Amino acid sequence: MERFALSLTYNTEKAKDLLQETYLKALTYKDKYVEVANFKAWTFTIMKNTFINNYRRSVLEKAILLNTENLSLLPDLTELQLTKPDSETSYKEININIDALEDELKIPFKMHTEGYKYKEIAENLHLKIGTVKSRIFFARKKLMEMLHDYQ
Repeated sequence: MERFALSLTYNTEKAKDLLQETYLKALTYKDKYVEVANFKAWTFTIMKNTFINNYRRSVLEKAILLNTENLSLLPDLTELQLTKPDSETSYKEININIDALEDELKIPFKMHTEGYKYKEIAENLHLKIGTVKSRIFFARKKLMEMLHDYQ
């Protein structure tokens, strides 16, 4: 089941969460299970349906955020995220190191982390896509060297 969860989420932590949610639903709805049915297939179906429902819910939430004109109606998500002092320090340290990169690496890297696609970065900076990809790769490599204490 772990492999199936990982194949759906492509993320180990999300796969563990999905697996846990599947087990919880299987226990909660054990009275719905028919003895002649294949138990493994039944739990896989629960997992697949849970994943689909979670995916649809997240897409809907994103659509609501994008279509909401009055942002004051939305919950303050910053209050929900509890930051620890050490993670705050790490975040600042990482940003200091990003800012220390030379512009030819820093600008494409920052654009990429802000969500721009390679093609958009290439068009905005008048570069080839291969150049953008290599600059982002080298920025990551330099940052890993600069931040070796955090690994």
